[in-house]
Amino acid sequence: MPEATRDDRPIRVAERFRLDGKRVLITGAGRGLGAACAEALAEAGAHVVLMSRSAEPLDAMAAKIATAGGSAETVVQDVTDIEATMASIDTLGPLDGLVNNAGSNQPEPFIEVAVDTYDRLFGVNVRACFFAAQAAAKGMIAGGVKGSIVNMSSQMGHVGAPNRTVYCASKHAMEGLTKAMAWDLGSSGIRVNTVCPTFVETPLTRPFFEDPAFKADTLSRIALGGLGQLEDVAAAVLYLIAPASGTTTGSAVMVDGGWTAR
Repeated sequence: MPEATRDDRPIRVAERFRLDGKRVLITGAGRGLGAACAEALAEAGAHVVLMSRSAEPLDAMAAKIATAGGSAETVVQDVTDIEATMASIDTLGPLDGLVNNAGSNQPEPFIEVAVDTYDRLFGVNVRACFFAAQAAAKGMIAGGVKGSIVNMSSQMGHVGAPNRTVYCASKHAMEGLTKAMAWDLGSSGIRVNTVCPTFVETPLTRPFFEDPAFKADTLSRIALGGLGQLEDVAAAVLYLIAPASGTTTGSAVMVDGGWTAR
């Protein structure tokens, strides 16, 4: 029988979404998007490291993952404490993936933004993201790991919006950072991408949508006509962490229902 050529070989795609034997750190993993990402990655076989500043939600999420048959550990750490965060990541040893999910927002008019607000939002959305990724990348390079870094961005990293000058600026910065990181780390086989969600229904965002005018305006900007779901975002993160996205780097995966398509 002749040897199979590349064109003759069967295409095996599903297995490229598996993360068996991989270790992935997720920041802001106690609730919301971070928790959903942790569950999805654990379901795909990864050992997930959950990082957040509060122990109680982390412990609850780790227990939930274990009950479902997954593997998780927790690290209580405020990511805005840069030196301590980098030390914590270094202690973990070489990781296969990092999901830079920790972030914050404080909507208010541009002319009312205080210096403290600006510094706080950039501190968590950009500075903490930068140095967590740096620490993870150093470990990957030292361990010879061709890993993946996913920075949780937003549709607001591609557009502007009222009362979101600082948030938009920080997410636009994250997009530029991600593209530059992709080039700096590409020679080491490390991929770097962003996931850019629209408004996602969570316990934290649900009160905003109790305002009928806000809800109507938001839905009018989403081509699919509905809010995003946690699973939508987690699935995009899984794709970017997994071998399935082996040639994807420096890219933004839009999970925005078409918000940025016009």
